[in-house]
Amino acid sequence: MSIKVIDHPLLKHKLGYLRDKNTRSQEFRDLTREISKLLAYEAMRDWTELESVPIETPLARTEVSRILKAPVAVAILRAGNGMLDAVLDMIPIASAGFIGIYRDKFIHNTVEYYFKLPQEIQNREILLCDPLIATADTMIAAIDRLKSYRVGKIRILSILISEEAIERLNHFHPDAEVYALHVEKQMNEQGYLIPGLGDAGDRLYQTK
Repeated sequence: MSIKVIDHPLLKHKLGYLRDKNTRSQEFRDLTREISKLLAYEAMRDWTELESVPIETPLARTEVSRILKAPVAVAILRAGNGMLDAVLDMIPIASAGFIGIYRDKFIHNTVEYYFKLPQEIQNREILLCDPLIATADTMIAAIDRLKSYRVGKIRILSILISEEAIERLNHFHPDAEVYALHVEKQMNEQGYLIPGLGDAGDRLYQTK
């Protein structure tokens, strides 16, 4: 599995504020959006689906590149929503999808409660957004569902991912690509990344 850890001073700076428990919800949302735009930028770096289009500048005729077959940005609810609008801002021709899925601690399995994709999804490349990937249970289940629709390449955008998640994703979905800011080496008994940044959904939406 391909994983790219984006090592950049500005992103390290922003991640430091995301980790800080004193960062307020509005700042947390703003930082998540800023980081998500840069993750989308990196994920599209090797995009080859381009066409040449003739146009006129104010001075001359020329040809410019335009993206063909734009990706579908898919948010894993609810924390992925904090990334989705930023990705769509960066790629305004992209469409969006939503997957509501969580790990149920009583049945020890994932539960899907919402699933919505654009109608023409077959062979479309996916930018799958989830800011934190700890055990990777929900991510694996989400990719399983997407592949049942015969989508194209899946590129995962995440802020933090655990070493365990990388191993499990490499086992179940070695064809996926991961773009992240940092790999966390530890998790606590509740499945939170250490040092992590807490519960991304709660911090985005002040629900704790």
